[in-house]
Amino acid sequence: MAKLGDVIDYLKYNKVHYEMIDHDPTFSAQEAAVGIQGPKKNPAKTHIVHADGKYYMIVIPADNRIVDSLLLDVLKAKNVHLASEEDIQLIFPECEVGTMPPFGNLFALPVYIDKMLADDDMIIFSACSQTRLIRLKMYDFLRLVKPVISEFSQSRIEMKEPL
Repeated sequence: MAKLGDVIDYLKYNKVHYEMIDHDPTFSAQEAAVGIQGPKKNPAKTHIVHADGKYYMIVIPADNRIVDSLLLDVLKAKNVHLASEEDIQLIFPECEVGTMPPFGNLFALPVYIDKMLADDDMIIFSACSQTRLIRLKMYDFLRLVKPVISEFSQSRIEMKEPL
C-alpha cells in the first residue's frame, strides 16, 4: 500500500515542484480551501467508488457532486456507489478518512478526473491528513497520473444543494 511518503518520493523522483500547505484541522475540502493562504483555487476532492466489482478513484472539484448517471456512462458500468469507510481504510491505511491523495496510480486504482478540475492550472489536494494539502501544477499531475478526463460532476450550486 502506498502512503504520503510514496507520493512525495514520486513527485521528487519526477522532479515535480510542489508546495506542502499546513492548515488548521478541517473535515472537508471546502473548509480546507478557506484555511489556506495564497491564491484561492478550488481544491480537489478524491472519492473512491465501487462499480461492477472494481474500485475507481474519482477526482472532482470540492464544491461539486458526482452525477451518478454521468459516472455510470463514463465507467461503462451498471452499478456504482461510494466505497465504504472500511474499504477505504483497507486501501489507504496511512490516510485519515477522506484525505486520500489523487494518485491512484500508486494505489493500483484507475483515476478519473472531472474536466472542470482538469482545466485548472493548479491542483490542490489532501495529503493523507486533515491538516495538510499539496499544491502542484495540473500539467504535472496529468502527466504523472494519466487520468481519464471526462465530465461526471456538477456544481452543488447548480444542483441547488447545500455545500
